Amino acid sequence: MAQQFSVQSDDKALATGRDKLLGHLAMLLFAALIAGSFSLGHKAAPFIGPAALNAIRFVLATALLAGIVIFAIPGGLQRPVAIWRYFILGGLMATYFILMFVALRISDPVSTGAVFTLMPLMSAGFGWIILGQHTRPIVLLSSAIAACGSVWLIFRADINAILSLDIGPGEAIFAIGCAAHAAYVPFVRKFRRTEPVAVFTVWTLAATTIWILLFGAGQLAQTDLPGLPLIVWVAIAYLAVFTTAGTFFLLQFASLRLPASKVLAYGYLTPAFIILIEGLSGHGWVPPKVFAGAVVIAIALLVMAFAPDE
Repeated sequence: MAQQFSVQSDDKALATGRDKLLGHLAMLLFAALIAGSFSLGHKAAPFIGPAALNAIRFVLATALLAGIVIFAIPGGLQRPVAIWRYFILGGLMATYFILMFVALRISDPVSTGAVFTLMPLMSAGFGWIILGQHTRPIVLLSSAIAACGSVWLIFRADINAILSLDIGPGEAIFAIGCAAHAAYVPFVRKFRRTEPVAVFTVWTLAATTIWILLFGAGQLAQTDLPGLPLIVWVAIAYLAVFTTAGTFFLLQFASLRLPASKVLAYGYLTPAFIILIEGLSGHGWVPPKVFAGAVVIAIALLVMAFAPDE
């Protein structure tokens, strides 16, 4: 008999205040881990192509998380049921990563960062279409205000730069990738059955890895792996452990406890965390008028966190 889609009792949608708190904390950590990858990624970028780097990080992340699950959950990686679920989820995430790099080849990183701010609102829309989740106006308003704060940070408080934003082919391509990422969040809740979150994450990550390898195999084959400097392997290790295996788990964990509209809104904190990390690392602090955007984001997300879910 086919299993019905369900969620384990401890993962019931929006079940308890404790579940919601854990979901919010998971996404705070998610944003911080993503921010930490920017400095390392910037140092490694001159030595390895993006497709090859992502192929390696996903292979290592899948192997790492699979090993942990095999050790911690006896029989946890038994043959998955309805494997098509994982390839749909993996395809959505691979689409985001692949189109992001395609877009960055023909567009400015700042403008793609501005497009990224649309993702939480997209996710709210997909949450309504896929799961029937209704987002309260206060949550939408908070998300919109946080998006404005994020744009303020991305453009370094330069009004003229914000007003001159030009949406071209690269930005349009990245918008499609963001839409795929936004749809991923509600689909996690829809597609998960009774498997533990860690097991569900491993199979989703494995499917994403297959898609990424199909895209990056050529560049990976041309990469001189033994000749890569140490900083590249440090970056790959961080990306594999923290911003691939770790963030995949955190995103799926939070997606089972929070509505789609709230999950990805924490991505707005990433630029603020980057500024904080760069400042603490001795690379200089941004002017106060720029950091004001981070304050706006924090206040908006705090209001959103305490707002009713539906």
